[in-house]
Amino acid sequence: MGHCSCCGHECAPKKEVEVRNSIFQEYWKAGLSFILLISGIIMNALDSSFFHKEYVALIWYIVAYLPVGLPVMKEAWESMKEKDYFSEFTLMIVATIGAFYIGEYPEGVAVMLFYTIGELFQDKAVDKAKRNIGALLDVRPEKALVLRDNSLITESPKNVKVGEIIEIKSGERVPLDGVMLNEVAAFNTAALTGESVPRNIREGEEVLAGMIVTDKVIRIKVTRPFDKSALARILELVQNASERKAPAELFIRKFARIYTPIVIGLAVLIVILPFVYSFIDTQFAFVFNDWLYRALVFLVISCPCALVVSIPLGYFGGIGAASRLGILFKGGNYLDAITKINTVVLDKTGTLTKGTFEVQECKSASGISEKELIGMVASVESDSTHPIAKAIVNYAKQQSVELSPVTGTKEYAGFGLEAMINGTPVLVGNCRLLSNFNIEYPAELLQITDTIVVCAIGTDYAGYLLLADTLKDDAKKAIDDLKMLHIKNIQILSGDKQSIVTNFAEKLGITSAYGDLLPEGKVQHLEELRQDGTNQIAFVGDGMNDAPVLALSHVGIAMGGLGSDAAIETADVVIQTDQPSKVAEAIKVGKLTRRIIWQNVSLAFGVKLLVLILGAGGIATLWEAVFADVGVALLAIMNAVRIQKMIK
Repeated sequence: MGHCSCCGHECAPKKEVEVRNSIFQEYWKAGLSFILLISGIIMNALDSSFFHKEYVALIWYIVAYLPVGLPVMKEAWESMKEKDYFSEFTLMIVATIGAFYIGEYPEGVAVMLFYTIGELFQDKAVDKAKRNIGALLDVRPEKALVLRDNSLITESPKNVKVGEIIEIKSGERVPLDGVMLNEVAAFNTAALTGESVPRNIREGEEVLAGMIVTDKVIRIKVTRPFDKSALARILELVQNASERKAPAELFIRKFARIYTPIVIGLAVLIVILPFVYSFIDTQFAFVFNDWLYRALVFLVISCPCALVVSIPLGYFGGIGAASRLGILFKGGNYLDAITKINTVVLDKTGTLTKGTFEVQECKSASGISEKELIGMVASVESDSTHPIAKAIVNYAKQQSVELSPVTGTKEYAGFGLEAMINGTPVLVGNCRLLSNFNIEYPAELLQITDTIVVCAIGTDYAGYLLLADTLKDDAKKAIDDLKMLHIKNIQILSGDKQSIVTNFAEKLGITSAYGDLLPEGKVQHLEELRQDGTNQIAFVGDGMNDAPVLALSHVGIAMGGLGSDAAIETADVVIQTDQPSKVAEAIKVGKLTRRIIWQNVSLAFGVKLLVLILGAGGIATLWEAVFADVGVALLAIMNAVRIQKMIK
């Protein structure tokens, strides 16, 4: 429970109230219409005296019709103002008014009610996909600690001026761009660069909004206002990229532009042609009401209810089946879009790799065993909170290596650590640390592209540990499965060093891999791919820095289990299990769903066409039309349910 801002008492969270209100506003009209329709049919079946008078039944069904009919009338009016005179809205209105004219009140209400429910289903599937990009702004810190008059004041980042000093605690996100005032500190920069290795920033160097301080309290001097920060620029990229995404136009809307004027024209001809023929053949008796009845029955039969219902049913079947596999499609339109994908671009860290460091190799110098080397390095690193240090200590535990007590630990910023073990000085860090102490080491260490931690005992080089981010268990399968789907253009984009990215690409059998990319670079690369109209691109990523490219791609796929909220908000498809192999499965689900959808459309259209012909000839009545509609809908439901059984 939350506390009400006006009275301080506990009250239901505002968001829950808003959700309930939204659901009520969407469904109350259809619900009211349904209750009135069913109660009217029951009273008529029970031969209620209340319903004996014609005007009572007419008023009753008009009241039932208006909640669902008025919104459609409004849509039809809006379409007409845009010179779209033959929308499906027009057909629904003409057909249902026709049903009322011939005295088929329940059918007139039912047709509009079923149409409205079908539209609600379809809108729900599509609208959920269009997440408000503005929600990304929640990622930015809402507060900043500003140093004013020798005291720290909590202030909105928007009100912090360039030149002021702000303080950021360990674990907090930097709210504004600035320059470092402390000697050195470690930062998680994944939000901006996707770089998996924490970065040390020294005094005088630039600190960007969005970075997270990982080891100590720091102070920076602000160099840019809130709306010009690095994080703000990323969010702007997301918003701009989203605007460039073409909205999915529903099939039924396109179809109605052709179908509706033809149906209305044929209905008019059903009345006019017999009238004209009566002048040619004087023996032919033209009865206006009879032919008008046929025309109206023809219109009622022609209502595309089965078409409207069969489409969302198929999509819901696909979405439901995919969700069982841990794949969340945000709308039926993305099930269609993913079937056209021929280019897959993947982020590396957190998408193809685990995003955590592990010791890959231990290489000891002569005179010392590997276990001794691991023990020395892990002992010196044991008090450090750095991710690499933690990975080494965990590795020592896995190898059952006991740690030794250390004393006199000294940190050399940007180089490493020095400590005493059993009275002997031990150096642990990078090659520059050993160079500073004039300790010789093999020259080939400088050629190693992955992260290495070197060690010296006393004045002698003792060996090194090689660490790297590791591939996810199913990463190779993910790429192989995509190739089996005839997707030949598979690429990797990453903020990591090019050498590291190339190494992973070779392991996976990918020939196109690009490293050292900031978010702007990833966007530029994707825009270049989009310039070739034949490329239908899916981007797979997990970090906030991936949000702009997720929004720009034709289908954005986010790793949702561990991925950032920003990526999940922006993506069209979310892999909830964090398994890259699910990307190929998502494409398979999309293709199967699309096949089922077109089966439903063909079935609905074929049956509808047959009954339309029978209706024009006066053979089919309104009841046959309703039965045909219900039958087609049931077949469409059964066909859609097949998706659930076919996808396991």
